[in-house]
Amino acid sequence: MEYLSTDKILVIDLSTAQIEEDELSESLVEEKIGGIGITNYLYDKYKQDDPIVIGTGLLSGTTYPASASGQITAKSPVTGKVCHCPVIYKTGVEIKYSGFDYIVVKGQSQSPVYLWVHDGVADISDAADIWGKDVWESTDALRRFVGDDLLQTMMIGPAGEKRSDYAQVCYNHWSSPDRFGFGKLFGSKNLKGFAFRGMGLIEIAEPEDFVERSLEILKEVKENDFLEKKGIAQILSVLGEEDVEEWIEPIIHRHSADYFTPYATNTALFIDEDPGLLEESQKDEPGVLVSDIYALSGFKKLGLSAVDTGRALKACAKYGIDPFAVAQLCCKNSLEDITGCFDSLDGSIDIPGRGLFTPWCPTGPIFNDFDLSGEDEILSWWERRQAVSMIFGIQPIFCLMCPELTEENMLELASIGTDLDLTQDTLDAVIDDILG
Repeated sequence: MEYLSTDKILVIDLSTAQIEEDELSESLVEEKIGGIGITNYLYDKYKQDDPIVIGTGLLSGTTYPASASGQITAKSPVTGKVCHCPVIYKTGVEIKYSGFDYIVVKGQSQSPVYLWVHDGVADISDAADIWGKDVWESTDALRRFVGDDLLQTMMIGPAGEKRSDYAQVCYNHWSSPDRFGFGKLFGSKNLKGFAFRGMGLIEIAEPEDFVERSLEILKEVKENDFLEKKGIAQILSVLGEEDVEEWIEPIIHRHSADYFTPYATNTALFIDEDPGLLEESQKDEPGVLVSDIYALSGFKKLGLSAVDTGRALKACAKYGIDPFAVAQLCCKNSLEDITGCFDSLDGSIDIPGRGLFTPWCPTGPIFNDFDLSGEDEILSWWERRQAVSMIFGIQPIFCLMCPELTEENMLELASIGTDLDLTQDTLDAVIDDILG
């Protein structure tokens, strides 16, 4: 597969420490397109080994608006279903830039390891020095070791090592969309996580046409009034929780967007530094970056102050535990009690619809109504929209905001970029296969 691709599928057997590379064939892309279309296929291919499959969308890391997402596909140790979790921030695109479109991890290592993937090379590395460390300590240690602060990580903390049902795979220092206990799955394989770095270039079949059409779509996107808004509090506000903005505003430092995404879906809170600081903080840990709107809201509903909510979110990110599950299940209302209950949580959280996609992502349209009505129609639309976003690698929350990101123009750009004839019929078949 020459275009929009690294042409590589990496297969790692932790039991034998064997690493193999397979070619990503054009025929597979013609049949499954990309993203979870292919990670789902690879999961089925290796399912007897209970694999973890990491992937990128066909448009990930390009100039198509919001082409920011990677994916994790695996069987949830909590629900028993094969589920799909987006890889956000800058981590998703770094997977492709590091030299691989897809990574299959099977087997179980005899001792703790992490996978160092860089510039088309993959190494199984001893994780003894970071096993037992929290997510922040582990990421910082690997960045120091490599000598690169732009190193992107997918990492578990103590929750994953202890195989908690609520353990998350975290990205860099931050909590993730993982509501499936994938952190527990990593821990069961003695896999501390991944480190990604690469300078890979993405070849495009018709680069001028691709960029020109991408910018046309971006121009249409920018006509939306909602782009005057920023951050997670304004998302919560439009979803009916208007009081969150005033509550959280005093500790907001800034908002940030995922790769090439026009809306800033992440909000940085300063809890140990002046939120209005305009220069780089001299403190090691001034605050926390938040992408989980329901975790933020959940701690507020427990009666925590904004500052204590920031501290709770920071503690969850370090421990590698789902902050929403903590807020829902801890039955506590003080910061000390909440952070002290990580190892004693009990209960379950609801996964909507077929249980394939993460409720970290709001289960309906945001800012625009997409001409939908009725709960059943909205849920059906949401599941299809999530599938589409993770086939092409589009930031999944932004996909719920923006009608201008259509299946038609995603297919159009994918066809221009690959010089393949990717049709609506093919996309429909891939989605049907994913949704079962």
